[in-house]
Amino acid sequence: MDNFAARLRAREHLVGYWVMLDAPPATERIARVGYDYVVLDAQHGLLSTRGILDGLMAIDAAAAGPVVDPSAGTAGSARDATVGLVRVEANNATPIGRALDAGAAGVIVPLVDSGEDAARAVRAAKYPPSGIRSFGPARSGLRIGPVPAQADAATVVLAMIETAAGLTNVEEICATPGLDGIYVGPSDLCLAVGGKFPGDPDVRGEFDAAVVHIAEVAAAAGVAAGIHTNDGPTAKRRLTEGYTFATVSSDLDHLQGVAADHLAVVRG
Repeated sequence: MDNFAARLRAREHLVGYWVMLDAPPATERIARVGYDYVVLDAQHGLLSTRGILDGLMAIDAAAAGPVVDPSAGTAGSARDATVGLVRVEANNATPIGRALDAGAAGVIVPLVDSGEDAARAVRAAKYPPSGIRSFGPARSGLRIGPVPAQADAATVVLAMIETAAGLTNVEEICATPGLDGIYVGPSDLCLAVGGKFPGDPDVRGEFDAAVVHIAEVAAAAGVAAGIHTNDGPTAKRRLTEGYTFATVSSDLDHLQGVAADHLAVVRG
């Protein structure tokens, strides 16, 4: 846990996965593949509070074993354990505290428009005197901390850059004390630069310029820069373009895509 936070803050290259489904056995399998982190989506995913808890427990269970190659049916060597992050539903102390109490290694906070918004997220995630997080007998105390200062050091806070205001104020957001990094939501960012829909080719130039600008600002501020991508090749390219961590697609997208591919082969 501490190692993940240290690696992210050092701007090492990290690769993650996105989970939208409340399916702990599937999440456990994903976490055994070898990703550095797995994000549980409490904003747009189909996950309740209990689903977040079960998902984090599944990730932790997977972290106890070596990397598994399902295609070969073999276990690989030990590696840094995959950690669970939560994209909370709002920039509010209650969902942020709930995710961290459940044992998340960090939170991704959506719709951050300003430095003030980013500071609010940091305060919600940190114990006094740095923040306002309430201390209770939560699951996190069994694994992260339980001394408040240790918990603060071991958990990360990431602000999403996905709105027009967030893009305009990205410099002040990245300069927020205690913020570990930023995370680009490409679908909303495309709308923020004038797209009629995510991936709108009419704003490709504006979108690409925004993506480059965000990475450059994060680098200048010395904070981690992450982005969501649709596939491995895109994630790899983003890491070469200045991003320090990238998430690959999601369980829901892969489930539909693989099922469709197999059906096309059979009917073809």
